[in-house]
Amino acid sequence: MHDIKAIRDNPEPFERAWSAKGLSGKTVEAIKLDAQLRAAQTALQDAQAKRNDASKRIGMAKAQKDEVSAQALMAEVETLKTLMAEASELEAKLGGELRDLLAGLPNIPAPDVPPGEDEAGNIEVRRWGDPAALPAGRLNKPKDHVDLGAALGGMDFEAAARMSGARFVMLKGQVARLERALGQFMLDLQTTQHGYLEVSPPLLVKDEALFGTGQLPKFADDLFHTTAGHWLIPTAEVSLTNIVREQITAEEELPLRLTALTPSFRSEAGASGRDTRGMIRQHQFYKVELVSITTPDQSEAEHERMVGCAEAVLKALNLPFRTMLLCAGDMGFGARKTYDLEVWLPSQATYREISSCSNCGDFQARRMDARFKAAGEKGGRYVHTLNGSGLAVGRTLVAVLENYQDETGRITVPEVLVPYMGGVTHIGGAT
Repeated sequence: MHDIKAIRDNPEPFERAWSAKGLSGKTVEAIKLDAQLRAAQTALQDAQAKRNDASKRIGMAKAQKDEVSAQALMAEVETLKTLMAEASELEAKLGGELRDLLAGLPNIPAPDVPPGEDEAGNIEVRRWGDPAALPAGRLNKPKDHVDLGAALGGMDFEAAARMSGARFVMLKGQVARLERALGQFMLDLQTTQHGYLEVSPPLLVKDEALFGTGQLPKFADDLFHTTAGHWLIPTAEVSLTNIVREQITAEEELPLRLTALTPSFRSEAGASGRDTRGMIRQHQFYKVELVSITTPDQSEAEHERMVGCAEAVLKALNLPFRTMLLCAGDMGFGARKTYDLEVWLPSQATYREISSCSNCGDFQARRMDARFKAAGEKGGRYVHTLNGSGLAVGRTLVAVLENYQDETGRITVPEVLVPYMGGVTHIGGAT
């Protein structure tokens, strides 16, 4: 959500950013609606002032037994009431149109975000790890996770499809345990080493929560809606960030660092035909989410820190990855600046996204009315919100299976996961 005063005072950066996303002219439209709204508000205030004045003069006329003047003033009051009702209706109409317009406009990128229309404009910041050093690096034709999972008896897409349809999977045995081990390891790492507070949040939320984080109203088709009026969360970002909605947090309590391991639910309405094989793009998957609530002067440093916390998971698992700075055209709706982490997948011989870490500035805070207050200040200021995956568990499982396979299809369990696997060192072979 945007401050209309900021748009009115300095429209150029808004128009530039929105034009790059195919939304040219929205700045002019917003300013025009704002001017009409303020004119309606002025007309209403003028009519109210005249009515109040006429009402006072009615009393004075009656006190002087001047019925002619009193009747004329009463007629004037009735006319003013009609004008007030019309102005109030127009104010509500224009206010709603302006709110709807602003609610549908994306965040504008930070100054250091590279220009670009799509992923081709993204910039590689750094790369870590050597794909050739892992077991799969010695194979001429590494198998993909679907074939590996089926051979291990731990990945059943057909059974899931019979009960749920496409884009679901049933994990079994040691593969299911490996998924659980990954989630627990990620959560432990973020809570014990990086200072995040573990939260077990609701998975069902109301409209207001999704509006606050920017999924509604624009992306309703990407969500699952219940008959009771709730929505299944597409990411724990929604639940964690909304902890501070309509709250004023003391400055000394910031930054808040929150994490949760939850299922995520996505309709993937815009992903028809993409990644239809396997676990890369599912309707239901587990994810460890990282959320930070900060003051504006902390948010850039907190963003870099969050990216490091997500990278630490891949480093601990010894999974090669690269960190990408997204261009303006490839960023999400609410993001001011985004880094993607992309993990190496041997079967595709390429890097695929496994985490996205975004600084949203005050964009979500304005939608949630989330503020902080420094000691001695009279009013509160909007917090900055950040979110990132630390990591998507399903995609991490895919990366582990593919990178740690040997020529027989046996999977070596990464060393840090062995305690979570009850001492099991390999899947599909002797322990």
